[in-house]
Amino acid sequence: MAAEQPTPQTRKPVLLSKIEAFQDIVTTAVIIPKEDGVISVSEDRTIRVWLKRDSGQYWPSVYQTMPNSCSCMSFNPETRRLSEFILAEDYNKMIPARTYHAHQGRVLVVLFVLEMEWLLSTGQDKNFTWHCSESGQQLGTYRTAACVSGLQFDVETRHAFVGDQSGQVTILKLEQDNCSMVTTFKGHTGNVTALCWDPGQRVLFSGSSDHSIIMWDIGGRKGTAIELQGHNDKVQGLCYASHTRQLISCSSDGSIVIWNMDVTRQETPEWLDSDSCQKCEQPFFWNFKQMWDSKKIGLRQHHCRKCGQAVCGKCSSKRSTIPLMGFEFEVRVCDRCHESITEEDRAPTASFHDSKHSMVHIHYEATTGNLLTSGTDKVIKLWDMTPVVS
Repeated sequence: MAAEQPTPQTRKPVLLSKIEAFQDIVTTAVIIPKEDGVISVSEDRTIRVWLKRDSGQYWPSVYQTMPNSCSCMSFNPETRRLSEFILAEDYNKMIPARTYHAHQGRVLVVLFVLEMEWLLSTGQDKNFTWHCSESGQQLGTYRTAACVSGLQFDVETRHAFVGDQSGQVTILKLEQDNCSMVTTFKGHTGNVTALCWDPGQRVLFSGSSDHSIIMWDIGGRKGTAIELQGHNDKVQGLCYASHTRQLISCSSDGSIVIWNMDVTRQETPEWLDSDSCQKCEQPFFWNFKQMWDSKKIGLRQHHCRKCGQAVCGKCSSKRSTIPLMGFEFEVRVCDRCHESITEEDRAPTASFHDSKHSMVHIHYEATTGNLLTSGTDKVIKLWDMTPVVS
């Protein structure tokens, strides 16, 4: 049964505009900084540049039809580089610049790194590749265990963060013409659907189809992994507002969640293994010997989300939120832990807002404080986030 979502806060995002007229889902879109504009790519095979007119409506100044449906893009506002195109200064023209022959299947993620003059990409062929953006030459490739659906890059260390559909996050060290695998993180039970990197705090966020977000402490070298549980469906997008230390996440359930990351959060405990309840010592249903010896029927096993102990239903009859552990919804806790949780411990560390469409992508523009969301309803929405991200 789905968890009951907390009531949205009084302060909420303000809907500024809607952009419609798409024939299919918008897979990726970005806000153009310092311009009242949006760039979108869609399954309807179009790349469009939308500029806001005096009427307040957005109209396409560029309408480019591609040979196939558009799955992703990378836009750099400094160079106006849009993947293999260059946009004119007035954003009314798009000039082909270069074609990269990178994958045998559909391209899933593409990322342009201006500092390195590299174009990173992943595809359904399970290859992660990087090209020189000036010459178009392929510099290297790495075979991944599964299709990659999330990609981030740290310029300072030349580390690529690769999240795949097995639920694994891999860190690769890239050189000019080779790469090496540094380590892997395994914490999700579903596909990794989104990654977000904060170079300042050196923290990586990963979202998944298992409805969860994990914050990985990369810079601290402690291996800390903090869970955030606030969605009832798969996480579709993550953005980080570094100036306020707030994480923005969106989901197929239509919710926009603003997480306060400027608090001291706690790791969730490992779930302990036991053949009997660690509170009342009643046997679990697979413990045939103890059931026979005690002449008692075995019970179903549960786990307390606060201490991790294996408990029966009778010893874990209470529910509670534990926001500092990432549990913004009520979860199962043992009776002893429930008594130890104070009202102060239950104070929310996230706010919840309904976008009223099932989202597939988000983009946050920190200079304006605006958020872009695109949904399965083939609509782009633009939001003023300053009431909640501040």
